[in-house]
Amino acid sequence: MTTTTEAPAPAAAPPAKPVQGRIKCVVWDLDNTLWDGVLLEDGEVTVRPGVIEHIRRLDAMGVLHSVASKNDHETAMAKLRELGLEEMFLAPRIGWNPKSDSLRQLAEKLNLGLDAFAFVDDQDFELAEMAYSLPQVTRVNAVDIDTELVKPDYRPRFVSDESAQRREMYRSQLERDEVREEFTGTNEEFLASLEMVFTIAPAAREDLQRAEELTIRTNQLNSTGRTYSYDELDALRESPDHLLLVATLTDRFGSYGKIGLALVDRSGPDWRLNMMLMSCRVMSRGVGSVLLNHLMERAREAGAGLVADFVPTGRNRMMQITYAFSGFREVAKDGDRQLLAADLDRAQEQPGYVTVRVTR
Repeated sequence: MTTTTEAPAPAAAPPAKPVQGRIKCVVWDLDNTLWDGVLLEDGEVTVRPGVIEHIRRLDAMGVLHSVASKNDHETAMAKLRELGLEEMFLAPRIGWNPKSDSLRQLAEKLNLGLDAFAFVDDQDFELAEMAYSLPQVTRVNAVDIDTELVKPDYRPRFVSDESAQRREMYRSQLERDEVREEFTGTNEEFLASLEMVFTIAPAAREDLQRAEELTIRTNQLNSTGRTYSYDELDALRESPDHLLLVATLTDRFGSYGKIGLALVDRSGPDWRLNMMLMSCRVMSRGVGSVLLNHLMERAREAGAGLVADFVPTGRNRMMQITYAFSGFREVAKDGDRQLLAADLDRAQEQPGYVTVRVTR
């Protein structure tokens, strides 16, 4: 008697969000997906035609890749190294647990929402199990990659000079997380061990693609929710009445890239901070107020006051807290828009665990 095991009926998946570039990470099965053949049965396998081209094309645009495979971990990793592909995959999950469990772990590890993942597999059962367990994840049959992986969902709205470095930035972050888990000192001692360097400089034209991307993608730490186009930022960059600053952060593991942006109108007796934003990924590094402190110091040196626009968006409370912590108070309000004024005598010293470098 033959018993047939059927996959559980998939839950109804919510309609895919029609957002260009919504897929941030593609997760690949290995056997008969990344390569032709079954590794533990065939021994010798060959990479499927076109797969590597898709991986490298998406990687250059800033789309990440990982692995979820039912396989022997050591054997599969050895094969990926032999093929020169190990470096392309972040935190690969190779074992015998359900692949939906692997996706959950990756989402937590990479700090991405489940709806930012696509899962590629050749087995209908595995695709159905993923649909049942994690309907937010986009499923792609391995035979359809040439039509699926070129859709707008996989094409980021912004391809900046940092896009090709995104994989290495995430890899560095994974290394930091591992060190932090093993570190036994205080949080400040850990931050000091990172040897962070925070650089503040006027925005150059080559910074503007990433600056535009920051205004679009940064929600929790955008002071007004306002977005700016490349052309708007370029005009403001060249305006003598405005100051457009970009902040970058590095540590001993590598670069976080461009993580902060500030736009200041200097035409009046009070400098007006029209926009202030920081990338959420650096807040745990204790550097969220470094750029703001720098602006307070510069305004005081110029004999000017400093006021800031703030518009609550429902997601940017952390920026509101950052302003309050730095001594800003509300002095006017127009609808939702608040005008905050800085007490420049409360400008804080920069934290001792980070080196601040300024170019003017």
